[in-house]
Amino acid sequence: MSSDTFLASKRMSDEVKADLPLHPEKYTMLTGDRPTGRLHLGHYFGTIIERVKLQNLGVTSRILVADYQVITDRDSTEHIADNVHNMVIDYLACGIDPEKTIIFNHSAVPALNQLMLPFLSLVTESELLRNPTVKAEQEASGHALTGLLLTYPVHQACDILFCKGNIVPVGKDQLPHIEQTRQIARRFNERYGRVFPEPVGLLTEAVEIPGLDGRKMSKSYGNAIALSATPEETAKLIKKSKTDSERFITFDKENRPGVSALLTTAALTTGRDEVEIAAEVGNEGSGALKRYVTEAVNSYLAPIRERRAELEARPEYIREVLHEGNRRANEIADATLAEVREAMGMVY
Repeated sequence: MSSDTFLASKRMSDEVKADLPLHPEKYTMLTGDRPTGRLHLGHYFGTIIERVKLQNLGVTSRILVADYQVITDRDSTEHIADNVHNMVIDYLACGIDPEKTIIFNHSAVPALNQLMLPFLSLVTESELLRNPTVKAEQEASGHALTGLLLTYPVHQACDILFCKGNIVPVGKDQLPHIEQTRQIARRFNERYGRVFPEPVGLLTEAVEIPGLDGRKMSKSYGNAIALSATPEETAKLIKKSKTDSERFITFDKENRPGVSALLTTAALTTGRDEVEIAAEVGNEGSGALKRYVTEAVNSYLAPIRERRAELEARPEYIREVLHEGNRRANEIADATLAEVREAMGMVY
């Protein structure tokens, strides 16, 4: 993404942020996650807090459990039902309200996926191959470039546009997806008449929470603290986290990634500053730091875990939330597909 495109995206994001508190009813948010494992602290601080905030502000909210996108870079759907079930539990435990937010999954909304056909006619192969996320996912997975991975950005455009989503909370690295969606919406409108909004990427200000080894927190790296982890499991994970041989604790992301990752985790879960925490631990070493982080994380997650336990005891309710969300998403998708067919002159 060029610097000019980024600056234009940031300007649009800033304008929306200024308008949101005044006119939340103007906006429809679409966001979601792939059910490839348990949600973790990185998801929570990176996106879930922002979703709850927008939901409670009065923004029309839709959250996608992107089950079809699991197979963009995986050969199996083993454990997917359990992952979907627990993802819904995590959403609800963190404050997503199914009365205000539709929670749904790809495979249950056929009309959403049918938008792929007209949308694919609006992009070129070279445009898809240039998408940085497609390149990154292919390199990370080691797989051959499948048709589904190549068209992943188009599927995301279907996700956003089926419900006329006009804001999508994203990090800077996801802006190319939003630009591709804006392009698809613009080209459809120019060719067939205005049907879709051109969505704005709402740049999030959340600090990226590092994993316990200093790298990005990720399920695939095994360096994440799951929201569903018990206090004992959390303590064990933090105790095993990588630090270094220097006893005195300092915050230095470049030279001390492991120690700094722990300090950032502590800062996010206590509302304090990394440097301040480092100075407090000082010469007591990494053992004292790990004990501090363990207490901070477990205290922060306690109310979420309590709510999680209540929800785990109600599996039928979780199924009802997803089934009702799918029902409502199908109504929206069917209406949008009908509008698309009308615009394309395909009602016979």
